[in-house]
Amino acid sequence: MANKLINQMGLPKSVANVFAARNITTAKEALSLTEFELMEVLDVSLADVTSAIARISEITCPHYQTALTLMEQRVQKEHMGGHLPTLLKGLDNALCGGIPFGVLTELVGPAGIGKTQLCLKLALLASLPTAYGGLGGRVIYIDVESKFSSKRMIEMGSKSFPDVFHTKGMAQEMAGRILVLQPASLSEFTESLQQLKISLLQNQVKLLIIDSMAALISGEYGQGPARQHLLGWHISFIKSLAEFSRIPVVVTNQVRSQTRDEACQYSFQGQSREKAVEDHTGYDSHLVAALGIHWAHAVTIRLVLDSKSGKRFIKLAKSPISPPLAFPFNITSSGIALLNDDGIELTGPEINSIHCQGHSDIINFDGERF
Repeated sequence: MANKLINQMGLPKSVANVFAARNITTAKEALSLTEFELMEVLDVSLADVTSAIARISEITCPHYQTALTLMEQRVQKEHMGGHLPTLLKGLDNALCGGIPFGVLTELVGPAGIGKTQLCLKLALLASLPTAYGGLGGRVIYIDVESKFSSKRMIEMGSKSFPDVFHTKGMAQEMAGRILVLQPASLSEFTESLQQLKISLLQNQVKLLIIDSMAALISGEYGQGPARQHLLGWHISFIKSLAEFSRIPVVVTNQVRSQTRDEACQYSFQGQSREKAVEDHTGYDSHLVAALGIHWAHAVTIRLVLDSKSGKRFIKLAKSPISPPLAFPFNITSSGIALLNDDGIELTGPEINSIHCQGHSDIINFDGERF
């Protein structure tokens, strides 16, 4: 707005001509001078200068909005954008309807915790006819680690929606709506992303899943500037896909070992370095999301799938519309099932902590597996 042209601000023509004659053409140039300096430069009266500055300031400065206006805009945006219900009642309630359209939703957790199980169920729900609570659309599933299982998806569908899957030809029809891509390299993955923008609209795609982003980048790059630059491009492009197509975009993220410096840097309680290290060594978890802090800022919803004391939890660790909540869950023949819908409100570092009890295949800090 500072570079907006003065001749486009509706000033009286005589005053606008004076600004132009003195080579003051933008709002920034006019507002950088005091009223008395403008009087001297423009050779006009104080009343004319005051009136012109008021007009320029009114147009240039952003208008304030009330909390009520912002709330109404958000409700309207959510109504137009929509959600993909997960059919996990407590989680859907916390997310005001399910996985939101137009933003990135991240699933992060150790291998074997249930990330792909949830992705399969979401793909199933997006392809489900609208009469049964689905989106009735196509799904693009980018299967980086070849974990996609059509057999498991059919099992989930027949257990969750027996009426639909016992209808002749319905299972085949839904399976035909799910396009699975299995890129063999990072360059192939990047090329697939670039081709998706038009496909999302032409093919009535209702959900994009990337399972998993970390596997490709960790395999070809370390933790240095090259990886961060590459990740920055992917973050921007995937976010633009979500915003452009107004569909839910779900990306899974792996975990890696946490360094001692990170334990100190991201301490929630502001204690000393020595205290942070001492506390950190007492945790049964030294894991963090593999893609790092820049990726964490890019996602709108972060769901941490965690296992502690023999129980699995889905933790709503990041959301603009909900407090941090944890929901205990089991994996059944019909997919992930919450043990209760109330949720446990968490505070402090526990909401973001990731435990590895009973799990392997964790990525360490150098991008290797151990």
